[in-house]
Amino acid sequence: MIEANSHYFDLSANYLFQDIAKKIKAFKEKTPDADIISLGIGDVTQPIPAACVEAMHKAVDEMGDAATMRGYGPEQGYEFLRRAIADNDYAGLGIDIDEIFVSDGAKCDVGNVQELFSQNARVAIPDPVYPVYRDTNIMAGREIEYLPCVRETGFSPALPRGAADLVYLCSPNNPTGSVLTKVDLEKWVKYAKENGAVIIFDSAYKEYITTPDIPHSIYEIDGAKDVAIELRSFSKTAGFTGVRCAYMVVPKSLKAKGPKGEPVAINPMWSRRHSTKFNGVAYIVQRAAEAVFSDAGKRQVRETVGYYMENARLIRETLAAKGFTVYGGVDAPYIWLATPAGMTSVDLFEKFLNEAQLVCTPGSGFGKYGEGYVRLTSFGTRENTLRALDRIGKLAL
Repeated sequence: MIEANSHYFDLSANYLFQDIAKKIKAFKEKTPDADIISLGIGDVTQPIPAACVEAMHKAVDEMGDAATMRGYGPEQGYEFLRRAIADNDYAGLGIDIDEIFVSDGAKCDVGNVQELFSQNARVAIPDPVYPVYRDTNIMAGREIEYLPCVRETGFSPALPRGAADLVYLCSPNNPTGSVLTKVDLEKWVKYAKENGAVIIFDSAYKEYITTPDIPHSIYEIDGAKDVAIELRSFSKTAGFTGVRCAYMVVPKSLKAKGPKGEPVAINPMWSRRHSTKFNGVAYIVQRAAEAVFSDAGKRQVRETVGYYMENARLIRETLAAKGFTVYGGVDAPYIWLATPAGMTSVDLFEKFLNEAQLVCTPGSGFGKYGEGYVRLTSFGTRENTLRALDRIGKLAL
């Protein structure tokens, strides 16, 4: 009998959001008339920008005409989209279109990029953390050092105690809503250079930054192109959670140690992996993504982000006024809510669900240092956000 990958048995039984979905399903079966409001999983509620809809319709018409239809596209993404990304998201940062790879979601990129590195690579991951960073490295059997992100540090990770080879950073952060300053990122780039490490930098929520002088890209830091890979997504900015499109930047100057100890470029390795295991994002989707960078698309994205950030403000200020301790919600669509004394994060999750028919995400699902908090998202409708806050206000806590 073939032997299973034993590292899978080191994972928790269910992926965090699957576990939450099961609890919600069980509650609905027990209480079929429940009017559940979700401030839990970070799915969007506002439609994709009208500019993207128009671009998709046009692309569908092209696909329906033999003269203009498209078959398989380039695995790394059509040049028109990679050019739009380079000219808009990375203007002035020296990113070439051959360093940009389009995919069907940042979750896949986060999970797949670790394949480029040795199984023996030592990994440093913030805690609490988006579970994909952690789980994919557990699946690979790597040694992980967890970097506590606690109130006393502003929920920012300290440098690893030992020498890490692969470092994951997320700013704005999911789940805490914290951000890394320029000084923070300079420290991490310096660490990576001194230790021969590679940083995986997740900036999927960069459009939500409101605080002046907070970097939107790690490549704003001198030398970062030599040590960092950056991931971004259209999901939370343009509402593409049901459309699926993201991109990753792998600079040509980024190197790792080859089989003979020689420096090898990571960019062609990722291109090889991407071409072997991925057939590219649909032409229709890429045309929609391109439209995000049009004048109309940019304006509509700002409006959508502003809508969600107003929800975040309402959640943050309303709960603070009711005596809760809240963090985040200023530069991110996530509010990190401290649990009342004597309650675990699961306790508060269950109280919200059972007594207020409200869904949040227990902080313990994001790691050891997530205990004592729950995550709320601002991706709901305005009506449901206000209804949820009203319900919380009526709870005995």
